[in-house]
This record gives sequence, structure tokens and C-alpha cells, in this order.
Amino acid sequence: MSDTSQNQVRRLLSLVPYLREHDGVSLTVVAAAFNVSEETLRGDLNVLWMCGMPGLMPGDLIEIDMDAVDGEGVIHLSNADYLTRPLRLAADEALALVLALRTLREVVAGTDRRAIDSALVKLEAATGSVRPADRASVTVTAAREEVQDRIGDALRRGKRLDLTYDVASRAETTRRMVDPLRVFVLEGYGYLDAWCYSAGGLRTFRLDRIAGVEVTDTDAEPHPGVVLKDLSVGWFDALKDAPLVTLELRPWATWIAEYYPTESVVPRDDGGATVTLRVTDPAWLRGLLLRLGGGARVIAPPDAGQSAAEAAREALDQYAAIFG
Repeated sequence: MSDTSQNQVRRLLSLVPYLREHDGVSLTVVAAAFNVSEETLRGDLNVLWMCGMPGLMPGDLIEIDMDAVDGEGVIHLSNADYLTRPLRLAADEALALVLALRTLREVVAGTDRRAIDSALVKLEAATGSVRPADRASVTVTAAREEVQDRIGDALRRGKRLDLTYDVASRAETTRRMVDPLRVFVLEGYGYLDAWCYSAGGLRTFRLDRIAGVEVTDTDAEPHPGVVLKDLSVGWFDALKDAPLVTLELRPWATWIAEYYPTESVVPRDDGGATVTLRVTDPAWLRGLLLRLGGGARVIAPPDAGQSAAEAAREALDQYAAIFG
């Protein structure tokens, strides 16, 4: 793997405390410990030599005995005692950490949740008089605790899950076998990414829609070709290449604009709205339109609602054939 500046910074942050604890250690040992060549390690030492406290005067910089490095092949590092000082967080930094931990807490359970609770107590106590809890809060819609416990157990042990899931777009409950890959939080909801054997591919399940789950004795299979979504972007960027569909919603169907990611929402005088959203699966749109009945009308593209209309006509024909 090629070295990058990011990798080097991470290595340097670990290298300084390591060298302080192992004064006089040989270049060979340190290079092996950090899985780098001696040449790369020498480059790191040359960078550290120019690091230190603000001021950049000789007494402010980390000191490394380069003569010992070049002559004896050992490393002596000094003038870095300030790195032992306790970490001090600004209020905004503490707030960001607390909110991140609270968000993570909503999608884990068991020992992981207890560890987060312990960290939160310590972190909030260390912030002083201004508690992050008084400035902001986190709300995440996730699964019941026993469901999260079982998903976490399966992820830790690499086991397949027997999942019972409520499919909102088709108003039905399905049962499927899945190999869990990760849990995450995005835009206020907890999700499970998993390889679904019923669908034959990667699927994302909302945790609050998981009606039940059992951990099986079957080991989860590796899925090397699966590419997980980049969580550094939201749903909008993940859907940016999906086609746009514009719907005209009746007043009682405007909940769609709050429930699903939309590109635009234009309120109408009658209390309804015109919404534009990206659709990756035509079957999902068909199910949504059938579920809404007369509550939604496709504006563009004109043929986007054709399959839903055909399904509705077929259902009406069958109804007429049975009941006359």
C-alpha cells in the first residue's frame, strides 16, 4: 500500500508516544512495529524533528538524536513531555463528540452500549459547567433493543440473520435470510446493510421496520464484490444518478414529502403539494402509487406511472370478474 500524508500523520501520532516509552530502541525494531521500511522511518524522524509547540524555536521543537540514529541505529527522542498532558476539549469539540456518541448509541446494544454510556459520563463530566446535553440533543429512529442486540451479536460473530421485515412500499411483511454487513445512522434513522438472499444482492433495511430477527448458526458468506454506500454523503448524493419523478399529491398524501428524500416540494393552494424525487426502483414507485390510490398523480415523466395504472386496471378487472 502506497504511503500518503494522511497515513504518515496517523503514524507520527502513534510514533511519538511509542518512542517516549522505548528510549534507545533500534530503527529495525521500530520499523517492524509500524510495518514500514527503515527509509520511511527515517523520513518520519526528519518530520518529527521539525514539530513541536508554537514558536518554532529550538527549545519548542521535539528533539531527536540524529547522530545516534545514523551512527548506532537507535532512537532517542526528548522534549515531547507536553504530549502527556491531559486532553482539553473546547465546548464545541465536546459537543460534537457527545452527539456522535449518542447517535452511535442508538444503533448498538449490550456491551457496546454500556461502553458508550461510560464514555459519555466521563466526557460530559470533563466538559465543566457547560454540559453538551443542555445545548443539543439527538433523536434517532432505530430498532427495539432486543433486535439491536441480535443484529450486533450476528455482526460480531459473523452469523446469518433470519429477518422479518415490514416493506412500507408494498404494505407487506416479508421473511428473508441475510448476511449482515454493517449498521449505520443517516438523517435520523438507523439502517442495516446486508446481503439479502431473497433479492440476490445488497439491500438496506430500516431498523425500525425490522419486526423480528433471529441469529442463525450459519456463518455469513463473504461478499467481496459488494460496494457499500459512501456514508460521507447523504441520500441525495447516493441517488444523484437516479431518474427524477414528479408527483402531484393530494392533501392527505403530502406525508410523502416528509417521509422520503425529495429534490423539491412546492405547496399548492388546496393543501396538496408537487414533489420531485429520485427513483432507483420502478417497482418501488409502482407500489407507492398503488398504495396511495388517487392520492398521487404522476406529472413527469408521463410513462413513470404506467405500470401502476396497468396493475390497478388488472386488479379492477379481476374484481369485476369475481363479483360481477
